[in-house]
Amino acid sequence: MSTATSAPALSVLDLVPVRTGQTSAQAVAASLSLVDAADRLGYRRYWFAEHHNMPAVASTTPPVLAAAAAVRTSRIRLGSGGVMLPNHSPLVVAEQFAALEALAPGRIDLGLGRAPGSDPVITQLLRQSGTTSDVERFPDHVRDIRSLVSAEGASLRFTSGGTYDVHATPAATTTPEVWLLGSSDYSAQLAAALGLPYVFANHFSGEGLERALDLYRSAFVPSDALSAPRTFLTANVLVAPTQDEAEARALPNLRMTARLRTNKPLVALETVEYAQAHAEDFAGLGDTFMASARAKWFVGTAEAVASDLRTFADRHAVDEVMISPIAGSYEEEPMDAAPGRLQTLELLAGELGL
Repeated sequence: MSTATSAPALSVLDLVPVRTGQTSAQAVAASLSLVDAADRLGYRRYWFAEHHNMPAVASTTPPVLAAAAAVRTSRIRLGSGGVMLPNHSPLVVAEQFAALEALAPGRIDLGLGRAPGSDPVITQLLRQSGTTSDVERFPDHVRDIRSLVSAEGASLRFTSGGTYDVHATPAATTTPEVWLLGSSDYSAQLAAALGLPYVFANHFSGEGLERALDLYRSAFVPSDALSAPRTFLTANVLVAPTQDEAEARALPNLRMTARLRTNKPLVALETVEYAQAHAEDFAGLGDTFMASARAKWFVGTAEAVASDLRTFADRHAVDEVMISPIAGSYEEEPMDAAPGRLQTLELLAGELGL
């Protein structure tokens, strides 16, 4: 088990948010500028999420985004947070991340999740338009990927007794680090049984965090990949020079949370000005959902948020926190940049001395 320090290491989880009026190209450019900053500022890793058919999220293909990030960075670890394995063929995932490892040796993380990352219609479309995998065989496919990306590869045995060797890349010298991601008991127990590092998706809701960590740590079985439990947590984080600015920049994402919880149509991320001018949209139950989410987010000045993150890491005995920078944008801010999210990374790095 990791022992937390007074200043946890920081990493970044990016959904590549798309604001009103922004193109996908501009959203990706903004996120890649954040990758540059994270590399320069001392963040440990930068992961891209996988979500499909959402107006406010451009992170649909983590390996493509990680490749773009790899060629412009030199130090930071890059990867997926995560690849939703039921949407893909295990061999294709192994080949993609073996290629990434060849592109940036020793810097690639393969975070794997079991959730669909989409609605039922998109899940069905994925099954019709490409090779996917059986969600019930998720543990087997995790094992297969670990074998396929290794230098030894995997070996298929035919009923006739013959064997056939398969490699995700011809001559691997290093391999991606495989992590299991989740927000349930299932993922924690599987990570423990396979002896893999585990990330609890605390930025979703935070419910069940203590139980998942306890299950993972108490049931952990050492493996060739890991001798002891290893985990970190995710968190929604927003830092600004003043508390007022921080609260204002949090509004667009709070309202997106209310949309999700009340089944309102999803839209591109609103600007701060629009969110402030339409507060009545989520009166009643929507306000309740927003207040509940806000209570679990880390929003404020650098000094306050840094202190809260230290306490959070100490409480759960982790030495790393992966922040999802959730700052919204003002109307006059450039479309191909993310000043609010960049501000979060810079102010927090400075306060924690990364």
